[in-house]
Amino acid sequence: MRRRVRTGVVILLLVLLLGGAGYVGWVLVQRSEPVSLPEPTGNYQVGRRTYEWTDTARRDPYAAGPRKLAVWLWYPVAKSTTGRHVEYAPGLWSGLHLKQPVSVFQGPFDTLQDRALDRVAIAPGQFPTVVLMPGMGLSAPMYAALAEDLASHGYLVAGVTPTYSANLTVLNGQAITSKPEANPSNLGDSSDAAQKVGDHLVTIWAADARFAAAMVAKQLPGSVQSAVGTSYVGHSFGGAASLEACRLDPKCAAAADLDGSQFGDVVTKGVNAPIMLLGADDSCMTSVCGPDAKNDADRNRAISLLKASKGTSWCATVPGARHFNFTDYGVYYLALPLRKFLPLGSIGPRHALTVTNGYLNTFLSHALYKTPAPGAPACRS
Repeated sequence: MRRRVRTGVVILLLVLLLGGAGYVGWVLVQRSEPVSLPEPTGNYQVGRRTYEWTDTARRDPYAAGPRKLAVWLWYPVAKSTTGRHVEYAPGLWSGLHLKQPVSVFQGPFDTLQDRALDRVAIAPGQFPTVVLMPGMGLSAPMYAALAEDLASHGYLVAGVTPTYSANLTVLNGQAITSKPEANPSNLGDSSDAAQKVGDHLVTIWAADARFAAAMVAKQLPGSVQSAVGTSYVGHSFGGAASLEACRLDPKCAAAADLDGSQFGDVVTKGVNAPIMLLGADDSCMTSVCGPDAKNDADRNRAISLLKASKGTSWCATVPGARHFNFTDYGVYYLALPLRKFLPLGSIGPRHALTVTNGYLNTFLSHALYKTPAPGAPACRS
């Protein structure tokens, strides 16, 4: 009897080992297949350039010397333009890929086909600026799907990577990692200490966003329709920074917060320009908790923001979405079990980006150009 049990255990272990090896082999084959960023839905092709800008008027709070930022610019390109497509994450930016050993379950960046053309000429005309802020720890390149769709609709999209808050920034040919004081681990807490840290940090990010907007106007003066003003769009903590930047910018035309808890003076002072709060199913950041929300810690801040704001407010929840559904993780090849460990919801990953792009383009068009907004999602406060 004991011999049979031992034999059975050995056979079971062999089956598990062979099955595991077979699954890993299947994943290795699947992850090598090319995938593409979604096709932009606007009337323009899209170009991309990268910049390193120094804010000489502002000291970096986390390093000696002035504040330096890596900024990626996506912009409209005439349909007839030809050129070389950009690499999704060139050079040291490839460090945005997940690290070993879990990286085997993520597709490599060199098989991710980007739609943007490399440093081609901007389309004739004038285009308003949209400053795009990433989530805490993330970098602007990880929002290419949103940025390229906006650019195809006629926006200059400046993606800012907040130095020392992002897990990876590339400046002067060097990879710069985050610092704990700039990337605190307690921002998700409901404590007063976390609120204080977030309130301070959001002022730095808002200053980064406003500096990037000013630099776009200087770099491309003939392509910025200054009369329309700048819009700020951000995900997660970048959403909070976008609202605060809009509050401080007298020329702000609109601001959108994608699933980000609000921080800073904007919570009590509000925004004069139109705003949009777009949340996930497990979020309360729109002032109404989604069906899968575990607590309502963010609800009171959102209510305060909406009551204090003067402009039109849109609020909506993307059904089935989780926090990372607003990023390019919805495009990456992600095998089980990795996909289960990331905050990606039951919604189709690419469909989540389509829905988000639809909301953003409709909202910005209405806010900037007064186009009709049938069925605009009203906020409750």
